[in-house]
Amino acid sequence: MSWDDKRPMSPHLQIYKMPITAKLSVLHRGTGAGLFIGLLLMVWVLMAAAGGIDSWQIMHDFLSSWLGKLMLFGFTFSLYYHLCNGIRHLIWDVGKGLSLEEVHFSAGVVLISSVVLTLLTWIIA
Repeated sequence: MSWDDKRPMSPHLQIYKMPITAKLSVLHRGTGAGLFIGLLLMVWVLMAAAGGIDSWQIMHDFLSSWLGKLMLFGFTFSLYYHLCNGIRHLIWDVGKGLSLEEVHFSAGVVLISSVVLTLLTWIIA
């Protein structure tokens, strides 16, 4: 093993800080995957509803458990985050909000809006 094999890669992961745009991009992709999993859960709910009272009771028990509620909460957040960030991207597509200050501001707006909408949905429902 030569000396070059031991050198850290650049940018070194211990000192590199991802910019907010990169973090939100990763979160956007993650919430997209969450929406896919939520869609599978919705299909399962529909199949249980069509399967009769016994199937529905199993689904109800699952959705009432901590894991079911966590999945529904994650699905709700994913839906709102994906929506808010998609609106942000539409604004960018028309050439608005592209300065560094505006990007940082809109990042905060997207995150706060997603959390507030998620909490409002769970409080009201």
